[in-house]
Amino acid sequence: MAEAPPNLASEEERPNRWPGRRLYGSVLHKLGMAIVSGEFAPGSTLSGEVAFSQELQISRGAYREAMQVLASKGLVESRTKTGTRVLPRERWNVLDPDVLSWAFAGRPDREFVKDIFELRATIEPAAAGLAAKRRTKEDLHTLAEALEGMKRHSLGSPAGQSADRDFHKALLFATHNTAISVLSASICAAVGWTTHFKHRSASLPRNAIPDHVKVYDAVAAGDANLASQTMRGLVSMALEDTRAVLAADPI
Repeated sequence: MAEAPPNLASEEERPNRWPGRRLYGSVLHKLGMAIVSGEFAPGSTLSGEVAFSQELQISRGAYREAMQVLASKGLVESRTKTGTRVLPRERWNVLDPDVLSWAFAGRPDREFVKDIFELRATIEPAAAGLAAKRRTKEDLHTLAEALEGMKRHSLGSPAGQSADRDFHKALLFATHNTAISVLSASICAAVGWTTHFKHRSASLPRNAIPDHVKVYDAVAAGDANLASQTMRGLVSMALEDTRAVLAADPI
């Protein structure tokens, strides 16, 4: 049975509030969130183009464009005879910045969060070890600037969260390994959205900046083992912080 579309807006908002690209972006965001949150379960079939367009009061072109983007991210698959089907989670591009933003816009799925932190725990400690061996003066300068930005603005602010992403990006680039560096957009998106999610809570359990200072000090000292160890601790504590925010429903 085909799934009905989510309610995009009130009746007053629907017809003219999101013209052109703005409407397309809103449709994409709402449908993406509905899929990632589980409102549309994997394997379910979405309503057809005509039904969706009429229900959401959008053009068929806006609907088609949104579906094309969702398909490019591995969330849906459209076939002529069977319609548009939500794909299993293992087919999703879970490191796509949009998919991450949809996951953390509401209450993220526990398994999704665990998977993200397991990835970080695999990649970032190894990257920190390589960075300690290979970093240049320019790399250390970029890391220090990002760390200073975090201290100046705090991780509770957009500027501080941007500096946090810059720190993790600089660390990956300090490996001077192209294959690792190309992961920076995905890893930094994961860092950014998990940090943003944690700071929606009024009472974050602790300040994570000292953990970043320890990583910086180990990289600056050229101690690969310590850099890897401290980064592993940073990622582990970040997961614990996220668990604390989701304390009513632990990961």
